[in-house]
Amino acid sequence: MTDLHDVTRPAEPVTWPGGHQAAATLGFDMDAEAVVLTIDPTSAARLSVMSHQAYGPLTGMPRLLALLERRGVRATFFCPGFTAERYPDLLRRVRDAGHEIAHHGYLHEAVTGMTAEQEGAMLDRGLEALEKVTGMRPVGYRAPMWETTYATPGLLLDRGFLYDSSLMDGEMPYELAEGEGTDPRSIVEVPVHWALDDWEQYAYLPDLFGSGLIEDPEKVLSMWRAELAAMYDEGCCFTLTNHPFLSGRPARVRALERLVEDMQDRSGLWLTTAGDIAVHVRSLGLAPRVFPSPVVD
Repeated sequence: MTDLHDVTRPAEPVTWPGGHQAAATLGFDMDAEAVVLTIDPTSAARLSVMSHQAYGPLTGMPRLLALLERRGVRATFFCPGFTAERYPDLLRRVRDAGHEIAHHGYLHEAVTGMTAEQEGAMLDRGLEALEKVTGMRPVGYRAPMWETTYATPGLLLDRGFLYDSSLMDGEMPYELAEGEGTDPRSIVEVPVHWALDDWEQYAYLPDLFGSGLIEDPEKVLSMWRAELAAMYDEGCCFTLTNHPFLSGRPARVRALERLVEDMQDRSGLWLTTAGDIAVHVRSLGLAPRVFPSPVVD
């Protein structure tokens, strides 16, 4: 029987490898046109909107890949299946550069209102596209819009995934149980947070998304540096989410590179892929945490 930690208890501290004090991972969500097409399919006829999203794969991605090469950093690219099919050469370039490729839906679908069967079909369609383009089966998943259901862990485990990176209950990776049985399977969770996402800082497309407030990269860098420093001191996992159509812009890339430099200046920080972090966490044999669905009387 597996010992379970209830959701009311925080995740266990993680001992990082190689004597490191904390960990960090850079994630790039390759949404491209998919995110807009799932919000409003009629946007396919809007050339300006499509060009706004195509900036990510066409212009932002080469700039970001060059940054990562300069700094010698491996990152995780969470890719919708539709993006993989539309830009197969780009995805193979990411693979050949040694970065991790992970699953991010097929058309960046939110699963709100989906049945487990529908969610599973979405996962399968995305997997098929990624495998066909790269020849590799991803082990990591990030839910589009970070929207999951209580069925998601089991659906991922059924398909051989090692980890998810969609939940927000802490800054320490942990084992997430798929259910409340006496010996449940578990998936590694690498938590995220809106404050470490460039979407809330830069995203704006009239009639579709964003508040209309586009932040100064210096302000964003200052906020992320503060989070990095505090999380480093507490031995956490700093999980940054960027979108190439947003953070691929020139001044934003400069700010991101300064943040990466700060990371590399911290000798006690393990900067690696989300997949490497998940493999390490799985090796620790942590007791899975269970998330019982809340019951309201």
